[in-house]
Amino acid sequence: MPEVRLLTTAEVPPELLAAAHDLCDRAFAGRFDDTDWDHALGGWHALAIDGAAVVAHASVVDRVLYVGGRAFRAGYVEAVATEPGRQGTGLGSLVMAPLGAVIRAETELGALSTGAHEFYQRLGWERWRGPTYVRRDGQPVRTPEEDDGVMVLRHGPSQSLDLSADITCDQRSGDDW
Repeated sequence: MPEVRLLTTAEVPPELLAAAHDLCDRAFAGRFDDTDWDHALGGWHALAIDGAAVVAHASVVDRVLYVGGRAFRAGYVEAVATEPGRQGTGLGSLVMAPLGAVIRAETELGALSTGAHEFYQRLGWERWRGPTYVRRDGQPVRTPEEDDGVMVLRHGPSQSLDLSADITCDQRSGDDW
């Protein structure tokens, strides 16, 4: 069984951070760029390490999300990747478990954008059913292409959130969601 390490970006040794970045490149088969990696930095990383190899990675970073006009401190999940030959073996769940604990302890809401809904639903995440927006120049701009991809982990102050309300993130480089 691989060892799971939970570290902040500042605590991850450079060689492990580089290995995690390389893993994301392989796992996303060319659809993961440097901007995507930048989104994964500055928070917490969960790394599954087997011998000397990073075989799974996920990170959570702080963002502010607005639901129905109310701001929530959100833990936003980024760069979830498993070594391609080992996908479907539980390694993704292994790295997501400590991040779920970080989200519950340090934020008001968990969020992510994905096409792998079933994987996250098994871990307690729920699909957002309301419209999505991004704040550009202080104004909400509709992002209908994201409507089916956003998932949330409700807990504590967000437990009773209406999943059909509007949800908004702030603009950032690359993918907003």
